[in-house]
Amino acid sequence: MKEQEQVMKKTSIGGQALIEGVMMRGPHKTAMAVRHTSGEIREEAWDNPANSRPGWTKWPFVRGIFTFVDSMRWGYKCLMRSAELSGLEDEADAEKADEKKQKKQSAMMNALMIVSSVLGVALAVVMFMWLPIQLFSWLTHLWPALENAALRGLFEGVLRVVIFIAYLLLVSQLKDIRRTFRYHGAEHKTIFCYEKGLELTVENVRVQRRFHPRCGTSFMILMLLVGIIISILIPIHTPLLRTVIKLLLIPLTVGIGYELIKLAGRKDNAFTRIISAPGMWLQHVTTKEPDDSMIECAIAALKAVIPEDPEADRW
Repeated sequence: MKEQEQVMKKTSIGGQALIEGVMMRGPHKTAMAVRHTSGEIREEAWDNPANSRPGWTKWPFVRGIFTFVDSMRWGYKCLMRSAELSGLEDEADAEKADEKKQKKQSAMMNALMIVSSVLGVALAVVMFMWLPIQLFSWLTHLWPALENAALRGLFEGVLRVVIFIAYLLLVSQLKDIRRTFRYHGAEHKTIFCYEKGLELTVENVRVQRRFHPRCGTSFMILMLLVGIIISILIPIHTPLLRTVIKLLLIPLTVGIGYELIKLAGRKDNAFTRIISAPGMWLQHVTTKEPDDSMIECAIAALKAVIPEDPEADRW
């Protein structure tokens, strides 16, 4: 029987790999399970805040923007917290430090995080937005015959995809990142096990696939591909102005990408298999086979967010 045919339920529960752990976000709760340096699993869980946003924020092509922001916010929070729970930060030194020194160090860390975030966003804008636009402009100055809206959009989009894949391949060579990618594999395998209605045990999870159509990697690739079509429709050629317009159109790209990823997670047909294929292929880079200790973390996080009502988390 095909893998897709074995899936009994498609859940809305999604997750994220952390530093030595996994975060799972369900319809009512968010939980994380992190492996401490002592070997024990440390867990934390929170009730999801009530959704008090206006009804229009749940409209198709709009809801994806707010979901994306929420995912980024919770993902960042859990990632930072996982570093503390794992024990990789020097807790002993922190306990010995006096209060004044702790406050000074905390302020310095916050400042460094803000600077790093700003620099990271600036670098992403330059690499993924401005550089492809500028390169094509330089090419058209050398060969004016290349000036064509479709060719411009295709060149910019394909170059962004190449940069993105090259970046993932590069960071995947780092030992710590490869370990995080193994936790990513554990997250996917555990969700597949749950969707099949199997008992959440290490043995049942271990044999599952690690490539899932609703993965964030697939979402990123879909947004890049959608961006190609949007690029073709932008009539502005001036590099700086074109970059600004593309930045302003990011919410549209996110909204379309989210609807496509929802469709891919819900349906299994020729169209959804085609749009899922690039992301599923790229998951060979962003997910690795986990060991049993990693699977245990993913199981602990997932169990903490499974709702009492079996229909509450249906995709």
